[in-house]
Amino acid sequence: MNELAIHVDHVSKQFHLGTKFSYMRFSETLLETGRSLARTPLKWMRPQTDESKSHQDLWALRDVSFKVQQGEVVGLIGRNGAGKSTLLKVLSHITRPTKGRVGIAGRVGSLLEVGTGFHPELTGRENIYLNGSVLGMTRSEVRRKFDEIIAFAEVDDFLDTPVKRYSSGMYVRLAFAVAAHLEPEILVVDEVLAVGDARFQQKCLGKMGDVSKSGRTVLFVSHNMTAISGLCSRAIWLDAGQVKTDGPVKDTVAKYLTAALESSLSRHWTIDTAPGTNKIRLDAIRVVPCQPTDLLATDTPFTVEIDFERFENSGSLNV
Repeated sequence: MNELAIHVDHVSKQFHLGTKFSYMRFSETLLETGRSLARTPLKWMRPQTDESKSHQDLWALRDVSFKVQQGEVVGLIGRNGAGKSTLLKVLSHITRPTKGRVGIAGRVGSLLEVGTGFHPELTGRENIYLNGSVLGMTRSEVRRKFDEIIAFAEVDDFLDTPVKRYSSGMYVRLAFAVAAHLEPEILVVDEVLAVGDARFQQKCLGKMGDVSKSGRTVLFVSHNMTAISGLCSRAIWLDAGQVKTDGPVKDTVAKYLTAALESSLSRHWTIDTAPGTNKIRLDAIRVVPCQPTDLLATDTPFTVEIDFERFENSGSLNV
């Protein structure tokens, strides 16, 4: 039986959002301040006791639990804002969970976003050794991998240039090469591979496949379902900070794409936002394939369903 590499146990993450205030001209601010002081001269001296008015709470993760075995390649999928990147930051110890626990067995190599883990004033060479020391490797261990990293990243001519001079593509190439070649037991990769060109993306996917075959664990976030399906054996679908589905990659991706298709083929309005007049109001519009399993194409028959309210019974209705 394989040993656990990652154990996420009822993890939740809360962020505090500042309240938005409207802006006023300086003269308006002075006038409003004077009026407030005239009405309640000592109000400005009283401490603010109701902290709920100064911020709003956002739960990026809600009671997330799953386990990943050593050597497993797992894809994290979901819409923007679903909590995928927040979860990876929790696993990489960049941020702490508000509730719950995370267990990690081994060193974690993370590639989360452009700029993470590199010092902009240091050269590419210096950042390679810096990242190695962060992973707990000695200088001699990093030196043994150095040539492989440079060859993979294709930044030979810029090795002694500060990375702040790098393009985003060069930055990502070097960052991925460092994360993948310094032999972490767990490799965590976010959507940043989208910055590179198509050839380098394929190169990275191939390297992640090699990493997994060597018995190391890979956690991969992407909106590219082809890449997820080709690389991963299992996928976790996050929706609004919660685990929607966790299972074989083929089944999970199919459920996710079906839900995304259904969402894109329908539109609903509230009473306040619905288009219409004083005679008629639209409530919903849906595009429905004639067969539930069909994907809409130029030659696929479909039905348009419209929900509406009519406020006058007289006269004809043309759609």
